[in-house]
Amino acid sequence: MVAQALRLLDLQPDETVLDLFCGLGNFTLPMANSCRQVTGIEGDQAMVGRARESAIANNIANTDYHVADLSQPDAGVAWIKRQYDKILLDPPRSGALEIAQMAGNFNASRIVYVSCQPSSLVRDAAIICAQGYRMTHLGIMDMFPQTAHVESMAVFDRKYQESK
Repeated sequence: MVAQALRLLDLQPDETVLDLFCGLGNFTLPMANSCRQVTGIEGDQAMVGRARESAIANNIANTDYHVADLSQPDAGVAWIKRQYDKILLDPPRSGALEIAQMAGNFNASRIVYVSCQPSSLVRDAAIICAQGYRMTHLGIMDMFPQTAHVESMAVFDRKYQESK
């Protein structure tokens, strides 16, 4: 799944990435090997601490992490005011309703959304598309055979690219 997300993000060496719901850094750390900077956001302080420790243990110096409740994003924090080239969203089953409503503010050219709940992905996709994105890819991965659980991955590209 990580390799698929990296392929879909198509990261370039000069790009900055926002990893929302980064957890322990399962996507953050591999992305850091392919771009200039990755900012990971997670609601659990202990998880953020472990992500930082993993980055240090793997000699990865181009990541930074912030603790934030993404169900109540604080528009005043520094990381939320920045622009990013790409975004990776990997929310819990409830989805990313509140932060999806802010997706357009980051001006990313591409968003890759990893979902463990198809219904929240559908809801959030409509919100993201209403902000100037179009879904270009959608796939399902059967990560847990013989169960009803699936992982979905969607790619959203900016409808019109603005010059930087």
